[in-house]
Amino acid sequence: VCFMNTFFPEIKKNFGFGCMRFPLVDGEPDIRQINQMVDAFMEAGFNYFDTLKFYMNGRSEDIVKTCLTSRYPRESYVLTDKLSVHCFKTKEEVLPLFRQQLESCGVEYFDYYLLHAMNSERFEKAKKYGSFEFLKKMKAEGKIKHIGFSFHDNAEKLDQILTKHPEIELVQLQINYIDWESDNVQSRKCYEV
Repeated sequence: VCFMNTFFPEIKKNFGFGCMRFPLVDGEPDIRQINQMVDAFMEAGFNYFDTLKFYMNGRSEDIVKTCLTSRYPRESYVLTDKLSVHCFKTKEEVLPLFRQQLESCGVEYFDYYLLHAMNSERFEKAKKYGSFEFLKKMKAEGKIKHIGFSFHDNAEKLDQILTKHPEIELVQLQINYIDWESDNVQSRKCYEV
């Protein structure tokens, strides 16, 4: 579950439904319980959902389709997905992967689409594969409303990436209040950037 800032009016409340882990029954996703969780979340007035291709051993996007997008009108929820540099090896693989993510989630566009877990190493790969340009292109085509990245590195690297890419609209940070002053996680410093 992630905390969101309300700079974007389509996000109704400052709390998101993370789709990294779902309850299981005999090793399989418990669709009945996940439906109940999604319904309770929506009924409480929340609407932000966050998924990624390889969450739940590659099943998260399909679960999102089964439990959210096939059951609720598109304008009632905000959906974020991510592009991980671990999921492709060439520039040419990115568009088919993106199209497959749209299909798996059962949507025609993503409200937010993020480069996943940016740090020094992944940022270099994202540059090499033209990932930032890809996000801008998909946004121009209406397949993404807002572009950004999730981040797992220090505040200095965050500042460098944002300086090089002022088009970024959203950064999803790892905020651990217990690590607010940690030199390793740098929650406060990253938040301030």
